[in-house]
Amino acid sequence: MYAEVIIPLALPKNYTWSVPASILSQIKPGCRVEVELKNKKYAGVVKRLHPEKPQAFEPKEILNLLDTEPILYPAQLQLWEWISSYYLCSEGETMAAALPAHFKLNSETILVFNDEAGDDFSHLDNDEFIVAEALHIKKELKLTEVQQLLDSSHVYPVIKRLIEKKLCFVWEALKQTYAPKKQTFILLEPQYHDEEKLSQLLNEWSRAPKQMELLLSWIHLSRTEGGDVTRAGLLKKSGASDAQLKGLIEKKILRAEQRSIDRLNYLPQGIHIDFELTVAQQAAFEQINRSMQEKAVCLLHGVTSSGKTQVYIRLIEQAIRDGRQVLYLLPEIALTSQIIRRLQRHFGGYIGIYHSKFSQNERLEIWNKIRSGELKVILGARSALFLPFTELGLIVVDEEHDASYKQQEPAPRYHARDAAIYYASLYPGAKVLLGSATPSIESYYNATTGKYGLAELHERYGNVPLPPIVLVDTKKIVSKEKNKVIISPDLQEAITRTLGEGKQTILFQNRRGYSPYQVCEVCGWIPQCKNCDVSLSYHKLTNKLHCHYCGTVYPPLQTCAACGNHHFIQRNFGTERIEEHLEEVFPQARVARMDIDSVRGKNAHDNLIQQFELQKIDILVGTQMVVKGLDFEHVNLVGILDADSILSFADFRVNERAFQLMEQVSGRAGRKDGKGRVLVQVANTRHPVLAFVQAHDYRSFFEQELAGRRQFFYPPFSRIILITFRHKDKGVVEDAANLFANNIREPFGKWLVGPAEPVVGRIRNQYLMEILLKLPKDGQTIPFAKQVIRQQTAILHGHKKFRSVVIIPEVDAV
Repeated sequence: MYAEVIIPLALPKNYTWSVPASILSQIKPGCRVEVELKNKKYAGVVKRLHPEKPQAFEPKEILNLLDTEPILYPAQLQLWEWISSYYLCSEGETMAAALPAHFKLNSETILVFNDEAGDDFSHLDNDEFIVAEALHIKKELKLTEVQQLLDSSHVYPVIKRLIEKKLCFVWEALKQTYAPKKQTFILLEPQYHDEEKLSQLLNEWSRAPKQMELLLSWIHLSRTEGGDVTRAGLLKKSGASDAQLKGLIEKKILRAEQRSIDRLNYLPQGIHIDFELTVAQQAAFEQINRSMQEKAVCLLHGVTSSGKTQVYIRLIEQAIRDGRQVLYLLPEIALTSQIIRRLQRHFGGYIGIYHSKFSQNERLEIWNKIRSGELKVILGARSALFLPFTELGLIVVDEEHDASYKQQEPAPRYHARDAAIYYASLYPGAKVLLGSATPSIESYYNATTGKYGLAELHERYGNVPLPPIVLVDTKKIVSKEKNKVIISPDLQEAITRTLGEGKQTILFQNRRGYSPYQVCEVCGWIPQCKNCDVSLSYHKLTNKLHCHYCGTVYPPLQTCAACGNHHFIQRNFGTERIEEHLEEVFPQARVARMDIDSVRGKNAHDNLIQQFELQKIDILVGTQMVVKGLDFEHVNLVGILDADSILSFADFRVNERAFQLMEQVSGRAGRKDGKGRVLVQVANTRHPVLAFVQAHDYRSFFEQELAGRRQFFYPPFSRIILITFRHKDKGVVEDAANLFANNIREPFGKWLVGPAEPVVGRIRNQYLMEILLKLPKDGQTIPFAKQVIRQQTAILHGHKKFRSVVIIPEVDAV
């Protein structure tokens, strides 16, 4: 018997190992096995077992079986295969993204002492002697331990000499890193479970009053906390010491017991729905159920604050009562904190969360609870898609239009919304609900042409009106510094009025940092990143210049590199500059900032959102984090500070993105009382998108955008594959892209755009070139194109000159 095994490497195909007789009865697809490839050991996943021996080579044996039961179900393996095939990557890359780190064991080098070498080390030099002595005592040393011994990371020459002198040999071991969390519980010895005996003990107690207090504390805690008393809780409650507790244990009155516990706390499971759907919500709910009888996917298009989440809650309740599991996807971790509290109120411990801010141990525990069917609903960002569900019945993709659902780096560059639709198809009867106030053009097109079901909510919850949107023409406002205006007089007046009413304000700016770029006052020179073709952003908090592409940080510049002048002008403004400006203009207001720089740590998002909900913050400034689906009762004013920056990207989706951003951010205003206002600061007031945003008219915007997409053959009428070439030499990357384009020009010439240099032509010292394929959706062309791309990539890498060129195909690029 042979096993096709997936290992977490970017290999062109999966390799085969032979199955030893000792594990033949236990091995199953989905189990992990220990295998060796090029003298390295890996924990791979068995994809399939088969009797066909490979013809080209003699397969090695599997070294070890790591799981007695599969950690994956067949549906996960099918999903990995589809993602790898559709998004042009390897199954190993998909495995690396899908599995928690503890399942991907790493090969760690261990030195083992050779007992036949004896204990005479007089012929060794100083470094060799130190390592040999330690090995003689400990018998085994990890590479990291050798580095600590010699106080150096360059230990390979020393190890090489010791191996050559036959003092030790190398053994590669797979390191299991997960350990269950342990907690000590204090229990009463069995003889005192009898109330009479316990009373007698307490009545006859004559000395050690502290121990008596400790015992009484244990009795109180055990009766109020359901019998489980932790050591830490008992010592805190009683104020006693470890020694006093030890005394009671030695007297055989109490005993200590170590138990494995969950790293995450769960509420009791239960369903508690305390609201009724409105007439409009009930109609949408029934429409969704009707369409799901015929179609696997339904789109819920509901204006901002129409109560889409309440419809989701009813559908989740339906799925739980049917014994099915639910996956609730959100584009941003920032959104999970608010929605999890709402869902926990209705479903308690049925709910779990899964995202990248959790530790690896916490992720593994959630993985196992999903696999066992213990958790019914998982709320998570795109990586939650890879969890091993047993009875998946519903996937809710909230804010389905959001670009964050598309993975950018590294591979697999999958779109979680589209992968979710495929994933649901692997479970009998499972359905997908896409929800958004501003659906993607592709999803709304699929819904209006009958591929998906469609349900719509045209009114806000409680018939609250949508906020009026006022354009503020920044061309008419001249600032003292001849720079862009941060807060216009109109917006300043509106903020003052909002503060006076005791309400809150959200200000949106799509740039973080203090100043997006600095300009020399004399010659106009702009500081650039040495690794990327972009200007540096100044961050006042760190007093450094930051590159937002490669992350390099530079000291602030005092002198112009071009003319030697010492005066720089700060151009444009980021969230940090706005925060400072607001503190100057509104000294009494409580101002906070929400961007990637200010919100760090596992609970930072949640803490900031809760502070805002409790009205401990008056003005919240933020990047896209403040736009997406957050629900605040007391926000009556929203300001978009620089709409021109949203409307002027070189991208065919620029109008769609701008409409979505502005409509979503305006939707944060007046959700409770309908007294919301939105002010948009913009120079290009005649931009066509602004009229649709002011009218809150998605349908008309969709029809106009669709006409442009049809004319220029962009999605949803075509499928896009973007091929990016990277290399440290500009000439090499240009030659590689031109050769690749020439080789595919014959079959795809009329759909080929490029090669061309992207807007940012160099990132991390790698020059970039791009080729764009706009392919018809006819069922044959796209699979053929993917096959050609794989072949041409292999051919190009066969050339010595182009071997080190990195070629990245991105399917459905966003």
